Amino acid sequence: MTPHRFPIIVYYEDTDLAGVVYYANYLRYIERARSTIVEEMGLDQNEMRERGIVFVITRVEADYISPARMADRLEVVTTHQAVSPARWTFDQEVQRDGQVLFRAHVIAVTMTTAGKPVRLPAEIRAMQAK
Repeated sequence: MTPHRFPIIVYYEDTDLAGVVYYANYLRYIERARSTIVEEMGLDQNEMRERGIVFVITRVEADYISPARMADRLEVVTTHQAVSPARWTFDQEVQRDGQVLFRAHVIAVTMTTAGKPVRLPAEIRAMQAK
């Protein structure tokens, strides 16, 4: 599968007093990239929620490798696959000019708004066949 690429510009509000990206913001960056992937697949998360289905992150493994700083132009590079009818995995990197600054492995599932597991949408499950 071709990696998905999502651009990020680091703004002042993303940094701490030292001008370094605050650690939790990397999780925001990779979330934005995943949300964009879902949208580009033609899935509407608001419509899914109205039907009582939501994505839930069940695991994140993260490595902070090198700092990003204010005004950096970054890219979130994501590879993903549906590994079961209910689980979607993502390997994500935040890069600056090809240098990996942050790396994460993320597991997502779909659940009802009442907290019961359900199958991933067909568009995502179809990735297993590719």
